[in-house]
Amino acid sequence: MDDDLNGWKETAKAVPELRFLRMLVTGLALVMGLGMIAIVALLWIRLGQPQMPQLPDAISLPEGATPEAVTYGRNWTVIVTDLGEVLLYDQAGSLRSRTPLTAP
Repeated sequence: MDDDLNGWKETAKAVPELRFLRMLVTGLALVMGLGMIAIVALLWIRLGQPQMPQLPDAISLPEGATPEAVTYGRNWTVIVTDLGEVLLYDQAGSLRSRTPLTAP
């Protein structure tokens, strides 16, 4: 058993690049592990609390309606309410169209 260890030590002394290679592989594993931890932490922070954009102040919803979905376009805003209506507003906040949704 002692002869095996002596043989390994002699081989390690004969090829000094093995120690350097082992340090490089260990360093790469550590950096890769830290990188994965950083990516998971960033995703956890950014995706943990989705922020909904605020409706412009110029838009006023009908009485008793709360928005279920909001879509912003270049010159318009579409709001789907909990009352089953689709409301189309222009840039100034004026109601352009009010369409009731029908069940299929």
